[in-house]
Amino acid sequence: MLPTLFVSHGAPLLPIMDVPARHFLEQLGRDLPRPKAILVASAHWETERPMVSSVAVNETIYDFFGFPRELYELRYPAPGAPDLARRVVAVLGEAGMACGVDPARGLDHGAWVPLLLMYPQADIPVAQISVQSHLGPDHHLALGRALAALPGEDVLVVGSGSFTHDLSRFRGHGIDDPAQPDVIAFADWFDHALTERRVPDLLAYRKQAPHAARNHPTEEHLLPLYVAMGAAGEAAEPRRLHASAQFSILRMDAYAFAQAA
Repeated sequence: MLPTLFVSHGAPLLPIMDVPARHFLEQLGRDLPRPKAILVASAHWETERPMVSSVAVNETIYDFFGFPRELYELRYPAPGAPDLARRVVAVLGEAGMACGVDPARGLDHGAWVPLLLMYPQADIPVAQISVQSHLGPDHHLALGRALAALPGEDVLVVGSGSFTHDLSRFRGHGIDDPAQPDVIAFADWFDHALTERRVPDLLAYRKQAPHAARNHPTEEHLLPLYVAMGAAGEAAEPRRLHASAQFSILRMDAYAFAQAA
């Protein structure tokens, strides 16, 4: 049974930067069993209700501006996954969650940036599922739990966001600048809560975690973690795979959630 993953995709520049998070993702794709298909819950697709993409071939969406030309020349034309999209609609329906289908949407950088590094051949079918930022962690944990059959069907479920994400403090920091104290405090609290499987605290992180609102002024970049956690099943054990920081305010931590042997 495949694990589920939460990865921090960082700035769009990640594929062309020489940083630990890039090298981690490149190795991660080599270490994992090859999946039949991939479902990505990306922070960069927000909708009122769950939506899943269903296309023949994924277009590469450049949902950013002002970056080097080299970045806009990258392509990730992975096949779409219509069969997986139908399966997602079915399992969410069984859980009482209506899910729409988008027949045109390609892959935003929350999906194609980590997948380009993990699976550079772009030969594994990929679908995206949206997040509903206004519904919070409880909804996304339930959404993930409704998808819990997929890892046993050789589908890699990936939540792609950012372990911390306060872009108001982005300017003035170099890529290798050490993390701010409040960033470290938040990331440490969240890591302990995950590894100790303190689900109620994780769901109430905005009240429980230090500097929660500062590190996530809006929630969309953390909610994919709850999807990954839920999709692994209630007995899954979290394991931190990577920890690093960029620009002093972006923690690039990644986690796997897997059933105990």
